[in-house]
Amino acid sequence: MSSLDMTGVLVISLAAVLAPIAAASVARVIRVPNVVLEILLGVLVGPVVLGWVQVDELVNAVSEFGLAMLMFMAGFEINFQRVKGRPIRTAALGWFISFGVGMAIGLALFGFTTLAQVVGLCMTTTALGTILPMLRDSGALATPFGGRVLAIGALGEFGPIVAMAFIFSEDEKWHTIVVIALFTVIALTAAAMAARPRHPRLAQLVTATMTTSGQLGIRIVMFVLMLMLWLAASFRLDVLLGAFTAGIVIRLAVKSGPEEEQELVTSKLDAIGFGFLIPFFFVVSGVKLDLKAMFADPGSLLLIPLFLLLFLLVRGLPSLLLARRDPDVRPGEDRAVALFAAAALPLIVVITNTGVEAGVMSTATAAAIVTAGVFSVMIYPLVALRLYRAAERKCEDLPA
Repeated sequence: MSSLDMTGVLVISLAAVLAPIAAASVARVIRVPNVVLEILLGVLVGPVVLGWVQVDELVNAVSEFGLAMLMFMAGFEINFQRVKGRPIRTAALGWFISFGVGMAIGLALFGFTTLAQVVGLCMTTTALGTILPMLRDSGALATPFGGRVLAIGALGEFGPIVAMAFIFSEDEKWHTIVVIALFTVIALTAAAMAARPRHPRLAQLVTATMTTSGQLGIRIVMFVLMLMLWLAASFRLDVLLGAFTAGIVIRLAVKSGPEEEQELVTSKLDAIGFGFLIPFFFVVSGVKLDLKAMFADPGSLLLIPLFLLLFLLVRGLPSLLLARRDPDVRPGEDRAVALFAAAALPLIVVITNTGVEAGVMSTATAAAIVTAGVFSVMIYPLVALRLYRAAERKCEDLPA
């Protein structure tokens, strides 16, 4: 360890500390998600501005595990009781419509290329991890409206991850389908086992070690995450699919335990993920963001407002039209649903990074699409919350 240069890790950790402080400082003027500030601070300390951080082997390794933890937490956040039935069916239909429209726009912009598929996929994502805290804080998560947004966010995370396996796979498509089907069977088996009541001895041991150095419950969680990452990699699938699946499996396992233990496990996972690994990934994403190339290319700058509108068109419009047909969505909430659906950033970072590494996307184009994603999570959810509150007040004022 003494031979490693820890400067980059130190600076990135400091940026992660400063992000929530900065968010709290500007909260009275504008509410900026932590993820946005983490990316901006990464740009500041990276090669584009101060040059304090270079992405070496150590920084990249921690960042990759942070990405896995981000996808794990996205799967862990999905409450199946809130999204089952109509919400998940409607969200699935909306995502497939978005996928078709996104791919059509990608082809129109870049022709029949892999770049067109990557760009189209960027337009099908929804920032579930970014909008969930806002839904919780507003009290909307426990409502039918919150269930609809949660379902849309879940499909906006899961759908693109599966689609990435097809776009970036070097195998034949039929082989990828078979492998995904096999992985799905394993994942469903694991989920079914996780949902079963625990063996009394194991349950007792997990509970007894939750406040000691044993931490058996958290160690099991980390083992399951590593296992699903290993399985996905062994099947030559994107490891993000394994991380997302692990989150779902652990969610089911945790829900089978006592409520007090559920809260304790969730808080510990939040601490591991959002306390270090996930912000580390987003700061490094900012470090990698090639803004110099973007500003040197006027065409790339034009992509920022274009994609900001395309997110609204591709993800927001189908969600709006389907929400208007949903009897559980109150008048005025449909526009809020659409704006929440159009907020996209974390997976855009992942998809564009993968596209750049695969050599199908320029760093300038990637930077422009990520910048559009930054604006989407700064603008759309805030407007959506105002529309939701206005619709809520309007319904309260109606005579009983």
